[in-house]
Amino acid sequence: MIRKRTRARECALQILYQFEINPGPLPALLAEFWAAEEQGDATPEVCEFANLIVSGTAEHRDEIDQVVDRYADNWSISRMAVIDRNILRFATYELLFMGDIPPKVTINEAVNLAKKFSQEESGKFVNGVLDKINRTETPRVPKSDAAQGS
Repeated sequence: MIRKRTRARECALQILYQFEINPGPLPALLAEFWAAEEQGDATPEVCEFANLIVSGTAEHRDEIDQVVDRYADNWSISRMAVIDRNILRFATYELLFMGDIPPKVTINEAVNLAKKFSQEESGKFVNGVLDKINRTETPRVPKSDAAQGS
């Protein structure tokens, strides 16, 4: 059984992919996605967490893209594979704006998604970029005690 937050991140990736390929009003896209989501693991918690990630990523996309561009050596975000770009976007959103999630969890989940849904080398690429962001960027919201590992 896949964990709820892992499943939510998979859904968030699918939604962000659709949003980029076929842009439109995000609320309509979310409603359409969840209406079509027939798998039984899309619990209310999965939907809520996925919607939070997608909405936050969309809201802060310009800032997130600048951050990713800064740390993706020799790559511009526009040249990246769509899957990799969107994994980096939502994981960067988690690192910078979701202080209750330990960075190691965010990075590990993003790397696993890259390995599962993208090219063979994508896991290493995603790990490298997110590790640099985590070590260098200041979170936009304070980390909670749980996220600091205290």
